[in-house]
Amino acid sequence: MKSKLLIVALLAIVPLAAQKPSFTIGWSIYVGWNPYYYMAKSGILKKWADKYGVNIKVQRFDYAPSLDAFVAKNIDACTMTNMEALDMPAAAGVDSTAIITGDYSNGNDAVLVRNNLTFAKLPGKRVMLVEKTVSQYLFERGMTINGQRDQIKKVTLLNTSDSDIASAFITNPSQEAVVTWKPLVSQIAKTRGVTSIFDSSKIPGEILDLLVVRSEVLNRPDGYGQKFAKAVTGAWYELMSQMNSDKVLTGIAEGAQDSLASYKEQLSTTHLFATPEAALQFTSAPDLKTKMELVRQFCFAHHLLGDNTKSADDVAIRYPDGAVQGKKDRVRLRFDTSYMQLAEQHKL
Repeated sequence: MKSKLLIVALLAIVPLAAQKPSFTIGWSIYVGWNPYYYMAKSGILKKWADKYGVNIKVQRFDYAPSLDAFVAKNIDACTMTNMEALDMPAAAGVDSTAIITGDYSNGNDAVLVRNNLTFAKLPGKRVMLVEKTVSQYLFERGMTINGQRDQIKKVTLLNTSDSDIASAFITNPSQEAVVTWKPLVSQIAKTRGVTSIFDSSKIPGEILDLLVVRSEVLNRPDGYGQKFAKAVTGAWYELMSQMNSDKVLTGIAEGAQDSLASYKEQLSTTHLFATPEAALQFTSAPDLKTKMELVRQFCFAHHLLGDNTKSADDVAIRYPDGAVQGKKDRVRLRFDTSYMQLAEQHKL
């Protein structure tokens, strides 16, 4: 009789466990996103997920496929730059919310040249980069800041995949200019005669690395979307508090099959918002709107906001203070500081 009662009790429990909501975060290899791998491996993420009664899976992708999976609603959250948040999910009509401002590139992205080229000498030359990414954005900002904005169209861009670009540039001395990101930048920079003429430290805060969640996930009627966001945020800042440990950094680097020394070198050119206070201050500052205006105008000029988009205002951005850049009925990207604020207030 007791065994029968035990079976009945177990059968009653199983459906409850099966109903525990599950969420998936997609990440790709980059200095500011590799921590998600370690959050899962170390058990930190599970601890926070258990606290809020959810399951959270972390799944690695190549970068472009991670964005495709997010737009297709195959994953609930994804690591991405502010630019891709606009030109992928937002442009596709997917209402998304950035809940963690993780860092900004502070030298990770660079323009590298041979033969002592300068921006003034680039018109008429070829430049290797991954087109319509932050590399092209960085290149055009470099040209503009160095007085060559009107000459941008005179430069030939060679669209080259990130998996090929380092070897293609290093082994072919006839290629004189390349734009890419670390660790590829570090690899190329070791080549004799190659120098950097511009990098993302010259445009601080313009290339942001975010955790973006589909707004419909956050707004689930059962409240579990918000619990998921709280769990991820809590886990993130717990790990951030451990970033001074070589053991932790080694574990994070393993996610990218990288060495501790290499990962530390990448961190040195990354402005990491290691505390919720720092992330809050940056994301709430009026200057973010100025930086995002540059990004959205670039996206519109290069037809990255959709073929039928008549204006940059057709894909609008909402900020933490409620201000909207663009048409208020066309908000597709939101910056939400509420979860970072809960972390800052120790209320998670």
